[in-house]
Amino acid sequence: MRMIKRPVLALVLALALALPGLAQAEDYPNRNIRLIVPFPPGGPNDVIARVVAKRMSDILKQTIVIDNRGGQGGVLGTDAVVRAEPDGYTIAITSAGALAISPSMEKVPYETLRDLQPVTLVASVPEMLVVADNVPAKNMQELVALAKAQPGKFNFASSGAGSLPHLAGELFKLSAKIDVVHVPYRGAAPAVNDLLGGQTQMAFFDLPVLLPHVQAGKLRAIAIGAPKRSAAAPDVPTTAEAGMGELQAENWYGMVAPAKTPAAVIQILNKAAIEAMKDAEVIDRMNKVGAKLVGNSPEEFRSYITAETEKWTRVIKAAYIPVSK
Repeated sequence: MRMIKRPVLALVLALALALPGLAQAEDYPNRNIRLIVPFPPGGPNDVIARVVAKRMSDILKQTIVIDNRGGQGGVLGTDAVVRAEPDGYTIAITSAGALAISPSMEKVPYETLRDLQPVTLVASVPEMLVVADNVPAKNMQELVALAKAQPGKFNFASSGAGSLPHLAGELFKLSAKIDVVHVPYRGAAPAVNDLLGGQTQMAFFDLPVLLPHVQAGKLRAIAIGAPKRSAAAPDVPTTAEAGMGELQAENWYGMVAPAKTPAAVIQILNKAAIEAMKDAEVIDRMNKVGAKLVGNSPEEFRSYITAETEKWTRVIKAAYIPVSK
């Protein structure tokens, strides 16, 4: 019997392993796809997921069913994807918190890049720094000067310890070298209510959360933590324009699938998602809520998750934020 050379044997084995995935991708998708949103309906994550999924359904010619699974800052819903069958029929659009921040701060039941397969970065939403109406500062320089003049007297609200609004506030403290007190809430809604009532003085939150209150004149926008101004709030300067270029804070939402989902299926999802994000109606809807559509390759999204994890881990350590891992 003639011996097969090792390089040829390796190629044969590789093709054998790839064939099931290729066969699966040939008729993918042939039934409904479940898209987990790890937050309750109505928030930025939910709005972005529904708009993009609707257009993807048209492209893939299959219904994408939204499954809202809130809890633990997005961790519970994200873990549901980890535990799903890796066949492309359960995916998620989840957040920076669940993918990059929570795993750095607390014990979660998954390792992001071991247990999940990135598909694409869908959208980013800048964090907006606002002050209550009873704070006389009208710009970044005046706000920093006020805080420095009264160390420990000002506070900032967040949606909870370890949330992106919390870390954005800590990065602000580190960048401006100011002493302001963190006041955590159980969610954005109660935090914004107290901010409107003047019980807290300032906060970072996703631009769509704050924009209606800024437009109504109830909160004053100081800056957004993004490289460029937002089309939804063109009059609000960036933190770089305000002299604090290192103060970059954007929430982001990305599509992921279970690890070991066939590469061919991931490519189909990636292509459909990017095509959906180029749709004029999708772009218009996202512009109105202050979200910037991205769309990149699985490899680029993986690198982005790594960079964001490293960035916020540095902030967590520099700010001496308690970690429970």
